[in-house]
Amino acid sequence: MACLHDHDCGDHNCSSDWSLFKHIDLPKVSALNEAVTGSVKSVFKPWEQRLNSSEGHLESNEDDSELIVFIPFTADVKIKSIAIVGGAGGTSPSKMRAFINRDGIDFSDAQSMQVVQEWDLAENLQGVLEYQTRYTRFQSVGNITLHFPDNFGADTTQIHYIGLKGEATQMKRDVVANIVYEIMPNPSDHKTQAETGGGFSHVE
Repeated sequence: MACLHDHDCGDHNCSSDWSLFKHIDLPKVSALNEAVTGSVKSVFKPWEQRLNSSEGHLESNEDDSELIVFIPFTADVKIKSIAIVGGAGGTSPSKMRAFINRDGIDFSDAQSMQVVQEWDLAENLQGVLEYQTRYTRFQSVGNITLHFPDNFGADTTQIHYIGLKGEATQMKRDVVANIVYEIMPNPSDHKTQAETGGGFSHVE
């Protein structure tokens, strides 16, 4: 279901307080079928800059409108809504399908796997629409893959902005494990008085 904004975004969930932008692991974001390698990173930006395409945009290869975007997070998150700003002239994506916590999804996988949720999209050139998730399905999300299978009739698909709203829940498990490891003493690093022949043990 799409939500049309008819309010001051600064006073509602559109505010940067709800944006997951700062939790996106941007260096690890990737896309399949992008015409310019790495251009997918340009579509992630703060909400207030969503209509600024000076840094570029994501576009599919010629005569192939399909795109897959892989978005990992630096923390587990809950996703409340997704906003997509597409291109003009029929290049905006017309459908979006989401998969969560699955790595390495390709186009074959996207067609055969069960989606978590899918949406019919409207052309959203002004960035006033966002699409609500089935919130209970989007808990503890470590990564999300968005599949855009089609557009509004153009030869290529363009995406200028992808915005995710929600909240972070915790640090990722590997980060937590590393912190615990650093806190736990390693016996080989700390010689006892008996082992060193006297004096104080030195803890680095």
